[in-house]
Amino acid sequence: MFEVKVPELAESISEGTVAQWLKKEGEAVVKGEDLVELETDKVNIEISAERDGVLKSIQVQPGDTVSVGDVIAMIADGGAETESPSKEKTEDAPKEEASPKQETTAAKEETEETKATDRPIASPAARKLAREKGIDLSEVSTRDPLGRVRTEDVKRHSEGPSEKSAPSTTKPAAQQTKAAEPVNPDKPVERVKMSRRRQTIAKRLVEAQQTAAMLTTFNEVDMTAINEVRARRKDKFFEQNGVKLGYMSFFTKAVVGALKKFPAVNAEIQGDEMILKKFYDIGIAVGAEEGLVVPVVRNADRMSFAAIEKEIGDLAQKARSKKLTLEELQGGSFTITNGGIFGSMLSTPILNAPQVGILGMHTIQWRPVAIDKERMENRPMMYIALSYDHRIVDGKEAVSFLSTVKNLLEDPESLLLEG
Repeated sequence: MFEVKVPELAESISEGTVAQWLKKEGEAVVKGEDLVELETDKVNIEISAERDGVLKSIQVQPGDTVSVGDVIAMIADGGAETESPSKEKTEDAPKEEASPKQETTAAKEETEETKATDRPIASPAARKLAREKGIDLSEVSTRDPLGRVRTEDVKRHSEGPSEKSAPSTTKPAAQQTKAAEPVNPDKPVERVKMSRRRQTIAKRLVEAQQTAAMLTTFNEVDMTAINEVRARRKDKFFEQNGVKLGYMSFFTKAVVGALKKFPAVNAEIQGDEMILKKFYDIGIAVGAEEGLVVPVVRNADRMSFAAIEKEIGDLAQKARSKKLTLEELQGGSFTITNGGIFGSMLSTPILNAPQVGILGMHTIQWRPVAIDKERMENRPMMYIALSYDHRIVDGKEAVSFLSTVKNLLEDPESLLLEG
């Protein structure tokens, strides 16, 4: 038998949640074939087989949390009958003589838990620990929103004498909630557990607001000149580069030009030091099914408009197909988020810590604009917002940064010189 373990994921990631098994027990597997998908704080990762064989035993289920080094499955050579991993581990461990009656009871309990729908749902590790401690899983309370009993629930139950001596009235959390809350058929609700990534996003957004002195300043951009350039050059640009000339390349170039003039916006705080970054890796926020991700366009200052458009398109496609790597999500120095594609008129974007600046784009709307004292014209206008960390970016710098972005966008030719 060969153990399938959770490999080293990344320097900042030590655990993940089982999203789905890509192979079933009893199926043949080939070396290099993906077995299971793990959801981590940042990306989904597939664990592949390291040898040919048969997937004999799956030891964790979707929704279970696993850490680096945990054994999650067993692969047997070929299709030969092999002893179960639980039996092997029992034989390797110090033996305690069990009576035939105890063995029969344990096997019967596991079979009934698997087949009977009215029995508590529990992870394999929790079932094993409950059998060893002689605990009835129906008496174990759990904090899992879906009612799944986990190893820590069994440990907590065994360590609390008041729980063991009390009458067997405790039910899993999902059943407790159902019983505790009055059901109103006129106001139906649905409880959905947040994914690991959504929980991480929520945690980090709150941390950003609690740790940074965040402030937002606003301006507006007349998009007339950019629209004229795009209309005049779009066909030839696509013919030469195989990609459309969008707005993001203009904004990325304008941001790079402004960062060069105001380096404090391209920095971060580490302890009592300010780290001024001399590179321009621009994060582009992308809305994916599991939540917002921010892949990074590296060395944007050295890239052409076409290269930026291609890179953003590739990263967005990877985000939506769950193919982003950890390297593509790490190390950005500044972020751009475009709520305008969803119709946002105005917003205050939240910092992507540890960065100290983020630019928010918004929807383009035609509005009357005063050309001079006598003339008014309808122009395509966009509100832009800069959220910044006031601890190292002063208001004057922030306002000047945003004005620079505005001026560069309203004079696109200057992006060739400044961006």
